Amino acid sequence: MRDYQIRAIQAVESALTREQRILLLAMATGTGKTKTCIALVYRLLKTKRFRRILFLVDRTALGEQTSNAFKDSRMENLQSFADIFDIKTLKEIEPDRDTKVHIATVQGMVKRVLYPSDSVSVITPDQYDCIVVDECHRGYLLDRELSDRELEFRDFNDYVSKYRRVLEHFDAVKIGLTATPALHTTQIFGEPVYIYSYREAVIDGWLIDHEVPFKIRTKLSEEGMVWNAGEQMEFFNPQTGQLDLVHAPDEVKIEVEQFNRKVITEDFNRVVCEALAQHIDPSLPEKTLIFCATDAHADIVVNQLKQAFQSIYGSVEDDAIVKITGNADKPLELIRKFRNEVNPKVAVTVDLLTTGIDIPAICNLVFIRRVNSRILYEQMLGRATRLYNEINKEVFRIFDAVRLYEAIAPVSSIKPVVVNPNISFTQLMEELETVKNPDALETVINQLLVKIQRKRRHLSPNNQEQLEAIAGMPLSNMVSHLKQSTPQQVREWWEQRKAIAQILDLRDGGTVPMLVSRHADELVAIERGYGNAERPEDYLDSFRAFLLENMNKIPALMVVTQRPRELTRAQLIVQKLWNLCHVLRDMVLHTYNMLQS
Repeated sequence: MRDYQIRAIQAVESALTREQRILLLAMATGTGKTKTCIALVYRLLKTKRFRRILFLVDRTALGEQTSNAFKDSRMENLQSFADIFDIKTLKEIEPDRDTKVHIATVQGMVKRVLYPSDSVSVITPDQYDCIVVDECHRGYLLDRELSDRELEFRDFNDYVSKYRRVLEHFDAVKIGLTATPALHTTQIFGEPVYIYSYREAVIDGWLIDHEVPFKIRTKLSEEGMVWNAGEQMEFFNPQTGQLDLVHAPDEVKIEVEQFNRKVITEDFNRVVCEALAQHIDPSLPEKTLIFCATDAHADIVVNQLKQAFQSIYGSVEDDAIVKITGNADKPLELIRKFRNEVNPKVAVTVDLLTTGIDIPAICNLVFIRRVNSRILYEQMLGRATRLYNEINKEVFRIFDAVRLYEAIAPVSSIKPVVVNPNISFTQLMEELETVKNPDALETVINQLLVKIQRKRRHLSPNNQEQLEAIAGMPLSNMVSHLKQSTPQQVREWWEQRKAIAQILDLRDGGTVPMLVSRHADELVAIERGYGNAERPEDYLDSFRAFLLENMNKIPALMVVTQRPRELTRAQLIVQKLWNLCHVLRDMVLHTYNMLQS
């Protein structure tokens, strides 16, 4: 097991020795919560700390995934967990005398505990002496059209109330697992006894970083949809299938966060899908997950994306793009295919694939829906954080058509560690020497560690050999060594090994530039979300203004403009930069004006 998984188990066992009966484990999505839990459950059963454990999940798909994990996990002497202990799965409602682990859904247990039928025996409070709840943050995510059909809840509070009543029915130790603790989670399970964050996992090399998203800007998403007073409006009635015409009593404006939920907008989705098709190649092994607002919206996106792919890539297999929602035909079977088979390459969903589904090949996330919950948003991001060396997955990409990333970013804990992927090791080393602020220094060190994790997979044998000779240790040990060092020790270590940065900055081949797509009046731009989206001339003018403002403050600039004969080689670089600035400015402005016209 991984070291942080062992620490998580030790934290739980330590709490149990203190007679703590309610515990919470918080581990980032993709760090192996289920595997950690299986190992924990095995130890607790083998030492006879508990006699029977109820493993609760929120969805049938997660229950099936958990059952397979118990059956596949090898514990001792090549025996699986299921070979050693008797397990009852979702289809088996009641445990036997010898059952050690019973897997069930929250919905199923609500029915049995709160609304018992005559055909099933009553569940006594002592039937289980330990309850493990996977993805225990659930509840606020419930969507009536996508939840399991076993039971429908009126609202979030109704869900939490019944959820708590089920847990409180049993005289048992409760252990919750989540990647995103919410307020109601800590109210039930208390503060976490152990936390392993996304940032830590990326730095340690167990999860992958993500790039700042591509923002798909369209004319409608920028300006909104407006109907002036008296203008005719069409309303689609899903019950009758009819279009009803009314006149707007006043100006009506629909903003992007309401697209596809309050208004059906084929054109917006067409433009977004055409933009996606320029960046996502269905012939590649990577997979894509698209989040839509409703089931009907998912149908529109599937249709539009198929047309966009066909126009660019020619023939595209029909099952390459599928809708996977609660209303889809055999959703569990579709999830299995998405995980295990070549097709589908693109899954279009609403909420069904937000939590707990483990599909490492997902490299692209697309948001065409707004959510207001930080927890839900982070769960959605968590679908793509897992490593997958089989397809050389290094980072995952986000395509945002509704400015969701921008809206949630201030409160989200899942932020890219390396914000600018083009920053060099040499530049980071220079910052390591000059940065004084402790928080900024920690950021620089973390970025160095993450970039090393990315780069180590692509080093040639010769470069790796040189690097390890300079480092005095295997590359695999470098990150752990630097993590355990103080900031000052990290500084000194890099100061003595500056040649490492030069080796790490070497490129074995060219990189493919990312395209920017502008579709006439419709698609405004596809741009990376680094800071404010400035026009080209604004950025270059600000740089020029900086040079002019600091003309008499920076000695090199004074020599360039006043005593050019005294220029040194280093100062000549500044002069070239000055000249290049003007050339680039003219080139970019010329290109920008051509695009505008």
